Amino acid sequence: MTSEVFRFGLVGAGRMGATHLRALAGTQTPVVAVAEPVDALREATAQRYSLEAYRSVDELLGAGGIDGVLVVTPSSTHVEVITAVAAAGVPILCEKPCGVLPSDARDAARVVAKSGVPLQIAYWRRFVPELQRLRDRIRAGDLGEVLSITCLQWDGAPPSAAFRARGGGIYIDMGVHEIDQTRWLLGGDYDTVMAAASLVVTDPEAHEPDAAQVLGLLSTGATSFISLGRHYPGGDMASVEVFGTRGRELITFLDPAEGERTQLAALASQATAFAEFARGAACTGASVDDALAALKVATSASRLIGAR
Repeated sequence: MTSEVFRFGLVGAGRMGATHLRALAGTQTPVVAVAEPVDALREATAQRYSLEAYRSVDELLGAGGIDGVLVVTPSSTHVEVITAVAAAGVPILCEKPCGVLPSDARDAARVVAKSGVPLQIAYWRRFVPELQRLRDRIRAGDLGEVLSITCLQWDGAPPSAAFRARGGGIYIDMGVHEIDQTRWLLGGDYDTVMAAASLVVTDPEAHEPDAAQVLGLLSTGATSFISLGRHYPGGDMASVEVFGTRGRELITFLDPAEGERTQLAALASQATAFAEFARGAACTGASVDDALAALKVATSASRLIGAR
């Protein structure tokens, strides 16, 4: 692993963009420039983090001085931004889910295949040490044959109406994390998907549920249960529980009592791994094919409850 600094250009300075900025500040993979069309947000972000600031992706790319681009724009714009960055020949770390439909991920895959530009999807759970150890234990057979896996993600509060309008719905906005996490941990794909959503609606204008579940059967023979929600007292929470023929493990890796510590550390590790990938190493994060697999399951679940 090299100690050479890898400079990111950030596209999108909203809520998740700000999270990446906090995670990468003071690391060997700093954000050195930002592209953000909203004037007040762009100026405030540039001033707070001492960044070069641009209104558009094209301006950011034209200025140069970056080694990779971190895409944190609304999900519906991911492919558009990936296409522009790939044309400039710059490696891309794109926030999940790489679009809002499987066809978006397919389009992104074609773009980078043609350009030869490295593309990694930012499923940061793959860089949480507790989850990496759990994956190693599963692969080593410490839990025996896995019978079931349960993944929970409950946010402290619903996102803004503007975010919901472009996020693709609860399964695509939230559920893809758990879907990718399950595939990565167990090494299998979803053969069967069933879905249910709560009838309790706290925001009638949102046109989507505040809580939803997925029940699946995996190619490994294990069952998968995913629980998603927008109202958890105290803040964001995420956990995973695995039952095997020899043992069981429960990990709450995102706890409101600890704030965003786990996420920030994982985002920093993810950026380091991406820098190595961009320099020619193997990809240790999620690929565009992984993003496609997660979107297929999430879209199936959304259609089952009529939430799109």
